[in-house]
This record gives sequence, C-alpha cells and structure tokens, in this order.
Amino acid sequence: MRTIHYIHELTDWPNFHWDRLALSKTLADVRHRQGRLVGRMEGLGFKLQQEAVLETLTEDVLKSSEIEGEKLDINQVRSSVARGLGMDIAD
Repeated sequence: MRTIHYIHELTDWPNFHWDRLALSKTLADVRHRQGRLVGRMEGLGFKLQQEAVLETLTEDVLKSSEIEGEKLDINQVRSSVARGLGMDIAD
C-alpha cells in the first residue's frame, strides 16, 4: 500500500469529491478554533505575534518547496522571510 504525503499524489487529483455536510462541520470547528487562537495571540503582545507569523510563514515556505522537491536551508528562509516582513531577527 502506497503512503500519500501530498494532495497531488491522490489517484483522482485534481478531481475532488466531498461530503458537504461533513466538511461544513469540520470547517466550522476549525474557524472557531482559529478565532480562539487569534484571541490568545492578541493577548501575547506584538513581539510574540510577530515571532508566530515569522515561524508560520517560514514553515509554509519550507513545506511548499518540499512539495516541489527542493530542500531549503531553514535559517536562510527564516532570514529572508524576516527581511520581507521588515523584521530584525538578530536577537
């Protein structure tokens, strides 16, 4: 049995089929959790919010490049993302 790691490896890619009711319940739960997370992040303060954004975007770039078969250096990606956000990550 073949293990699927990425959505583009599915047999029916890109023809998707889903259960609208099951998906809407899941999306409602995710949206609720997202709202709670945003609320908590607002309580952390600006510096920690920036760090969370930097980490999330860095991870997104790394995973996206992995899908394309590229392995990027995490420190270089983090530095590049920080520059793009206008952040100083020297500390």
